[in-house]
Amino acid sequence: MRVASFNLHAGIDGWGRPTRALEHASQLDVDILVCPELWRGDQGPDLFTELCARLGMKGLFVPLARGERVTSSAGGRTWLPLLAHFTGEHGLYFQEHRDLSKRQWIRRSSHGVLETGEWGLGLLTKLPIEEIHAEPLARLTKEKVNRAVIVARLSLDGRPFYVMGVHGAHLSHGSHRQYRQLNELAASLEPALPTILAGDFNCWRPLLRVLLPGWRTLVRARTWPARFPHSQIDHVLGRGPWLSLGGSATDGGSDHRALVANVQWRSGPSNQAN
Repeated sequence: MRVASFNLHAGIDGWGRPTRALEHASQLDVDILVCPELWRGDQGPDLFTELCARLGMKGLFVPLARGERVTSSAGGRTWLPLLAHFTGEHGLYFQEHRDLSKRQWIRRSSHGVLETGEWGLGLLTKLPIEEIHAEPLARLTKEKVNRAVIVARLSLDGRPFYVMGVHGAHLSHGSHRQYRQLNELAASLEPALPTILAGDFNCWRPLLRVLLPGWRTLVRARTWPARFPHSQIDHVLGRGPWLSLGGSATDGGSDHRALVANVQWRSGPSNQAN
C-alpha cells in the first residue's frame, strides 16, 4: 500500500502563479492521499473534485477557511517573496479571523483577478471507505485559519484500519495544544485496529516524537522547502503492525515536497516506536 501527503498550496506559488502541483499529485500512484491546502473555488477550479476524477478516488474535503486566491503571471525568481513570512505572501488572502495589514490591503487591491473559495484539507483513497468524518481542532488565536483532522475507517483486503489526515499549525502559534487533542482523538479509536497518521505537521520529527508518542515514522525524507529541502515537516506515521518498505519525497511544484510511504500490513508484533 502506498500512502502520500502533499501540500498543494492551493495550486499556486507565493506570488499567485499556477504550479504543476495538481498534475504531480495525479501522478503519485498511491492508494491514500492526504492533501493539505486544497482549494475549491466558488466559480472554479475545484482541486478536490479534479483529483478525485483523475485518480479514481473518493474521500472527504473539510473547508477550514474562506479565502481569496490570486491568479497571476507576475512575480520574482523565487517561489515566494523573500519576506513573505513576515509581510504575507501575494497568492492567498484570509480575512475571517485576522485583519489584513495595510500593506496587504494595498497589494490585494492591485490584483486584477481574485478568486473566492474554500481552502482546506482533503483525504482521498482508492480503498473501500467504511466511515469518514472530520473532527475540529481547538482554535488558536494567532491563526488566520481553522484546523481539523479527517478520520477514515478503511478496508485493506477485507481488514479494517484507520487513517487520520492532518494539517498542523506552526509551533509558534501553539500547535502543541492541537497535538494534545490529536492524541486524545487517536486514543478514542478502536485500539485493536492499526492506524496511519499523515499530513503536513509543520514540525520536525524529533519534536513530533515528544508531542505524539507511540507513533512510528514510516518514511524519512526531507520535504521543506521543496527546491532545496533541509527539513522533514511532512510525515507518514504508523501505529500497529505496519512494515515500512521505504519511500521518497519528490518536488511537484509546491513549497513542500510530496512525501510517499510504501507500507505493508504484516502479521506478528509491530516495530517499536521510533
